Amino acid sequence: MEKENIYILGIESSCDDTSAAILCNTKILSNVVADQKIHAEYGGVVPELASRAHQQNIVPVVHQAIEKAGITKAQLSAVAFTRGPGLMGSLLVGTSFAKSLAYGFDVPLIDVNHMQAHILAHFIEEDGHKTPPFPFLAMTISGGHTQIVKVNNFFDMEVIGETIDDAVGEAYDKSGKILGLGYPAGPEIDRRAQLGNPKAYQFTKPKVEGLNFSFSGLKTNILYFIQREVKLNPNFIEDHLNDICASIQYTIIGILMAKLKLAVKQTGINHIAIGGGVSANSGIRTALQNAEQKFGWTSYIPKFEYTTDNAAMIAIVGYLKYLNRDFSDFDVMATARLKI
Repeated sequence: MEKENIYILGIESSCDDTSAAILCNTKILSNVVADQKIHAEYGGVVPELASRAHQQNIVPVVHQAIEKAGITKAQLSAVAFTRGPGLMGSLLVGTSFAKSLAYGFDVPLIDVNHMQAHILAHFIEEDGHKTPPFPFLAMTISGGHTQIVKVNNFFDMEVIGETIDDAVGEAYDKSGKILGLGYPAGPEIDRRAQLGNPKAYQFTKPKVEGLNFSFSGLKTNILYFIQREVKLNPNFIEDHLNDICASIQYTIIGILMAKLKLAVKQTGINHIAIGGGVSANSGIRTALQNAEQKFGWTSYIPKFEYTTDNAAMIAIVGYLKYLNRDFSDFDVMATARLKI
């Protein structure tokens, strides 16, 4: 007898991207993302503007996701949504809309932890993509988070290291701001880093015990370095931008890889998965691939579209929770600070 298909609608609205996806079992049928260009004018996400844009985008995005998937609303098995962590106003839009849809369609409601979703995106079925075996180490790196997580199974995760101040994505964006680059600065620094000398300039690597991270000191070090050099040569940034970007990226990747090596040593686990927006960075991907050769690790790098905030990762967690009949009550609340 053929197994009945499970169709999950995933909704993601934790920050400034409104996204909806349809998943059939473990395969994505559609993954629609509406980003918000307006924040580039302000050099960062403006929460009030983000929540207003979600209100404008969510209906057409969900409609488009269902239409692209080629299914009807009546076929939906459940509605999954991001409960947190994230910006409260943005989360409220997605939470309220998901509740309305689930109630209207008379299907289960499933709340999803955004950080778990970044990790479990690795279990979306894709041709040629291998999934990590349990237990594995996951490094989630984004604008808001930097964590190393020991993943024992789908819903047994332990944070063994995290940032004590800025996230790695913030370090990229704040460095970019110092250099006069646009927002978000990470992709531009990555692009220029490939054209520059990574050892042209040396920046401080914060001394933090154990598996925790710190990036605020590095940001300050870069600021003082640029201010000092610009006093000597007003065109310093312009003359050496590729080398500066390469040196910043080399330092950041060095910090991340040192902590990963320590985590592997402490846990004895050498299966490494990355997730989050910064995992799209070419330097980090190359460093992981080099570590495979050098240390015998096996690394798992998600498809590019599943690195940034997207609803496909929410839908896969929704599917896994659906199998466990792990449904939410309709009085579930969005939570800006939600732990794994």
